[in-house]
Amino acid sequence: MKTIKLLITALGVGAALTIFSGGDIALAQDATEAAVEVVAEDAYTTDADLAATAEAGTSHAQFSVNNLWICIAAALVFIMHLGFATLETGLTQEKNCVNVLFKNVWIISSGVLLYALWGFNAMYPGDFNGFFATGSWFGADLTNTSMTSAGYNEGYTWWGDFIFQSMFAATAATIVSGAVAERVKLPTFMLFAVLLVGFAYPITGSWKWGGGFLDQMGFYDFAGSSIVHAFGGFAALACVLLLGARKGKFTKDGVRPILGHSMPLATIGVFLLFLGWFGFNGGSALSADPKAVSYVFATTALAACAGAVASIFVSWMFLKKPDLSMGLNGILAGLVGITAGADTVGEGSAIIIGLIAGALVVFSIIGLEKLHIDDPVGAISVHGTCGVWGTVAVGIFSFNPEHSVGTQLMGTLAISAFAFVFSLIVFGILKATMGVRVSEEEEVAGLDVAEHGVPAYSRS
Repeated sequence: MKTIKLLITALGVGAALTIFSGGDIALAQDATEAAVEVVAEDAYTTDADLAATAEAGTSHAQFSVNNLWICIAAALVFIMHLGFATLETGLTQEKNCVNVLFKNVWIISSGVLLYALWGFNAMYPGDFNGFFATGSWFGADLTNTSMTSAGYNEGYTWWGDFIFQSMFAATAATIVSGAVAERVKLPTFMLFAVLLVGFAYPITGSWKWGGGFLDQMGFYDFAGSSIVHAFGGFAALACVLLLGARKGKFTKDGVRPILGHSMPLATIGVFLLFLGWFGFNGGSALSADPKAVSYVFATTALAACAGAVASIFVSWMFLKKPDLSMGLNGILAGLVGITAGADTVGEGSAIIIGLIAGALVVFSIIGLEKLHIDDPVGAISVHGTCGVWGTVAVGIFSFNPEHSVGTQLMGTLAISAFAFVFSLIVFGILKATMGVRVSEEEEVAGLDVAEHGVPAYSRS
């Protein structure tokens, strides 16, 4: 009640000053902000919190705004999981919708818990040998709401950082989910996703974001073109190679298209991903700094739109028809491409990065099909191919002269190779023990009925 009264008083002071100052908005804003800061300190802080933020040279109001933005960004990245679910569902056959959706439910749910139990501290260990680390979030000292005592980042709380980073972790397995759709055994995939998110992702993530050997080399990946996307793309490639193509995809007469059942769902999914990416990249500024966040928003949007334009016209040229699915993947290609350097390349460079990513994704999708690699949603091309491109592009276009093409290439190859080899070994063991592919009868009937006993749509 006291907090509410103080907040009303603060807003009243601002309104009154606006009236009596003849509409001097600047004066009113200063008074209101000062009053709101008093409210924030009274309602949410302890003496230890104030001392910690003061030591960091940050007002508690700024600390609160930064932390709020991190939490909002985490919510936006969470929306991306809805985007992945609808995109993958739309681009696959109706008979497999429930299966695709179930896998997405499993990934986000198990992923957040695993990241809390193990991954968060294993990825951000602070002091380790540069290659491998261990740790549990629940073993940390949580007496201080900020992270100033750890010297890691004073701009937000431990819990804000955890929930933001856990959304990233789950994304890696979601990328694999789309690539193996319509023929993978559900229990096998569930176990693989646990191992990938719980143990493999924190290892490569720590190499850069945890201060590991890639960070020491000067490798740069702002929001995860390699750490998240190339990692997921190359993990997916290993799984698809072991799994094989869907029945009837490749015939003696050539490639037979297996059309998705709902382009509206796929389109909704991509626009949800586009929206969520503002949190994915914008939150990676790790503060609510107006210049940093707005700049990243701008480069992100420019690259995404350029990717769409490039993929539309390149695919139109080669396929002789304007292909919606290519346009949608072009948006995602541009987004993946800009993710590594959204804060360190110019607006014009962001457009170029997006254009090249949009063209690359078309050639990659067509090329993989010629190699008889079946990826129903284009995940390997979008995240793997364009993740590598976006990371290398930092070395070409970055404002920072210390970002070199050689270092960027070495970093993305290290992450991609680890993801590929880890997935090849683990998925290979699962193939030899549990089996990774449903029977031909189950595949023909559809996984919704075969695995779940219920279709996605009632036809009564």
